[in-house]
Amino acid sequence: MGFLDYAIFDEIRRMNSRQVIYQFLNFAMIVSSALMIWKGLMVVTGSESPIVVVISGSIAFHRGDLLMLTMDRDDPIRAGDLTAFKIESRDIPIVHRVIKVHEKSGKDDSKFLTKGDDNMVDDRGLYAPGQHWLTPKDVVGRGKGFVPYVGMVTILMNDYPMLTYTVLGLLGLFVLIHRD
Repeated sequence: MGFLDYAIFDEIRRMNSRQVIYQFLNFAMIVSSALMIWKGLMVVTGSESPIVVVISGSIAFHRGDLLMLTMDRDDPIRAGDLTAFKIESRDIPIVHRVIKVHEKSGKDDSKFLTKGDDNMVDDRGLYAPGQHWLTPKDVVGRGKGFVPYVGMVTILMNDYPMLTYTVLGLLGLFVLIHRD
């Protein structure tokens, strides 16, 4: 019994080649639309990562909260700001609060120190080896709002990769089988 012999693929077998191509193009349009929305958010917010999911909880946020980030280069970073920053050895941005700021003549010369709300010590242990302060180039964005628990779907998909493949497979299958 071949892969396409299952009853679920009867609809695809009934389609002519033009309809199959049309369904694949529909699927490609959905994927490209999602990418365009993400890139549009990047342009509007000025942040390379306009939306992040809280992976570990804190006083201010819970695991799974969705944070909206903006990056206004003209507005200097101040103590108390919630910042998302990237460390060169980590792929995922870290979102912590700024506790100290050292400014020189220009805003690009400023350095700052962060700390997680629930942590007892500052983040120097998280920074790259030899780095004691963050600079504006390390910042991905600043928190401007959040939506509670919406990011749990992302966390579940990261924790259980088979769930991700199953959901994507079912969505792709639905797009291919569904005719309009």
